Amino acid sequence: MAHKILIVDDAAFMRMMIKDILSKNGFEVVGEAADGVQAIEKYKETSPDLVTMDITMPEMDGITALKEIKKLNPSAKVIMCSAMGQQAMVIDAIQAGARDFIVKPFQADRVLEAINKTLS
Repeated sequence: MAHKILIVDDAAFMRMMIKDILSKNGFEVVGEAADGVQAIEKYKETSPDLVTMDITMPEMDGITALKEIKKLNPSAKVIMCSAMGQQAMVIDAIQAGARDFIVKPFQADRVLEAINKTLS
């Protein structure tokens, strides 16, 4: 059975890029969210195996959403996505419970490596 993934990013083209990479590699994308508030709702609805979470988003940022998801499910697997130069935020994310992080622009092999490592 395919692993279920929830994609969270405020940029539609970034969600599309990740979705494309995942779909081509046998993962099932069970939902997409454009901000942290939607991410928490979608997480409750879909119970994904893994979440890819952008850090900088409107309404609620990725680190806050990560903390909320971890309250719902302490064993939730979340991989953060960030642009270059957000190292301090990445450290915050890891301390908040993120399993890994991917730097934008996405490299397909790096996305798959992070996801496969986190799910194994």
